[in-house]
Amino acid sequence: MLIYYLCLKAYPHRQSLRPGRTASSIFSSAIFLTLSSPLYPVNPVASRCASLRPPQFERLLGWRSSARVRDKAGVASARLRLSPQPPTLDPASQKMHYYRYSNAEVSCWYKYLLFSYNIVFWLAGVVFLGVGLWAWSEKGVLSDLTKVTRMHGIDPVVLVLMVGVVMFTLGFAGCVGALRENICLLNFFCSAIVLIFFLELAVAVLAFLFQDWVRDRFREFFESNIRSYRDDIDLQNLIDSLQKANQCCGAYGPEDWDLNVYFNCSGASYSREKCGVPFSCCVPDPAQKVVNTQCGYDVRTQLKSKWDESIFTKGCIQALEGWLPRNIYIVAGVFIAISLLQIFGIFLARTLISDIEAVKAGHHF
Repeated sequence: MLIYYLCLKAYPHRQSLRPGRTASSIFSSAIFLTLSSPLYPVNPVASRCASLRPPQFERLLGWRSSARVRDKAGVASARLRLSPQPPTLDPASQKMHYYRYSNAEVSCWYKYLLFSYNIVFWLAGVVFLGVGLWAWSEKGVLSDLTKVTRMHGIDPVVLVLMVGVVMFTLGFAGCVGALRENICLLNFFCSAIVLIFFLELAVAVLAFLFQDWVRDRFREFFESNIRSYRDDIDLQNLIDSLQKANQCCGAYGPEDWDLNVYFNCSGASYSREKCGVPFSCCVPDPAQKVVNTQCGYDVRTQLKSKWDESIFTKGCIQALEGWLPRNIYIVAGVFIAISLLQIFGIFLARTLISDIEAVKAGHHF
């Protein structure tokens, strides 16, 4: 009766059965179908209800079942078409390849070591930028940027700002690229360090091979800055520091100060510093504790044989040429240290990039 009731609830349009079919006959048929097919069990309710379905419903279910079969076949064929082709490697290599990428992870040591490496340069770049902007504000350049273009010599603040911009940019790219695991920023950082490394190497090799050309360019550079000695206080301090540290005067001698409008000996000059040299060219007097800024006045009006008694007569180019062989080990050590730091940064960046790419490749397996 329960089976008969369920069939009637499922198909209310069939309130009467075919002649000769009763509830007992329905129940006995269900029991017979169940017991006669032990290897292929049939749901008696579904079997009996299926016999009571209208023809339209049978056609609808047939269409749905065939559509379901077609959908499954289409999905299977699509999966076969979209599945990647197996690598053409031997089984051992395939196993190692899968194991390598499926268990890949980004090393925290390399990640945070690269971050620490770059944050030092990033902070140094911030300091350089701050000092450069402060120096420009003290000289009034920030209020009138055309002063930079009107200078004939080089402004040391420009060099400080350029170094600061490069260090800040590379440090920022390295820090963010390491923390965010950004391959684009890491590639930019690595490429920039490689470019700087080879530029330094090329400059060192060319300076060694073409020493005469480098000497002439340095002389022109020094003479152009002598002409602008009084135009910029930072340039003046740089030249004074160079002459005092190397005990030199001018590019090749004190006569080079004739290039400056304040120190030349021409009759058209009415400067108090005429035929003189800056105080940084003077031989220091141990007895004097206060620097005499007027010690170089009228020095070149005397005989040249007496110049060495009060000022340095050696040019700064000769002084630098003599300083380099005496300190070749220090220069080489500094160059090697900088190169090793750059190579270490390149190694960290490339290792981190390889780890990130391995993790991304592992998601495709």
